Amino acid sequence: MDTAEETAVLDAARILRAGGLIAYPTEAVFGLGCDPHNEAALARLLSLKDRPQEKGLILIAADEGQLEPWVEALPADSAARVRSSWPGPVTWLIPARPGVATLLRGAHTSLAVRVTAHPLAAALARAFGGALVSTSANPSGEPPAREIAALRVRFGNAIDYYLAGPLGGRERPSEIRDALTGEILRN
Repeated sequence: MDTAEETAVLDAARILRAGGLIAYPTEAVFGLGCDPHNEAALARLLSLKDRPQEKGLILIAADEGQLEPWVEALPADSAARVRSSWPGPVTWLIPARPGVATLLRGAHTSLAVRVTAHPLAAALARAFGGALVSTSANPSGEPPAREIAALRVRFGNAIDYYLAGPLGGRERPSEIRDALTGEILRN
């Protein structure tokens, strides 16, 4: 990462900590993110996307340790299955720890989490100091954005910071699987 990218990542992390919404590149599409501890930011993000609260959101992290406050420990076989796919474009549903906000997990007892392989998204999680929300940058039911210019047109000042950078080259958003069963829920 060059100095301009490092500065941009630090600026985006500062906006997250202040309760703002950001747009940033991920493995396949641009994501929208916020501080998962900030319920006002979560509500604002869900409203902006017109996303039903019951669906829940995804958290991304730079490493598995950033997810520990959010999810329960898995049985050894399940943990091995999850670890074998990280970092990478596989999101796992893992039982949520008690107290995880309903705005994050939706109507589920599990939480969708991923250790990202995207260098800029991982740098953002490291600079932020923990996992952050990652949901596709689009209103519900519309195609996700693959260009930052389209994001700016779509969301304008409703997003507090746009972190520019290349996408990770995947055609489709992350696969979603159940960590306990291995079942593929979104391919």
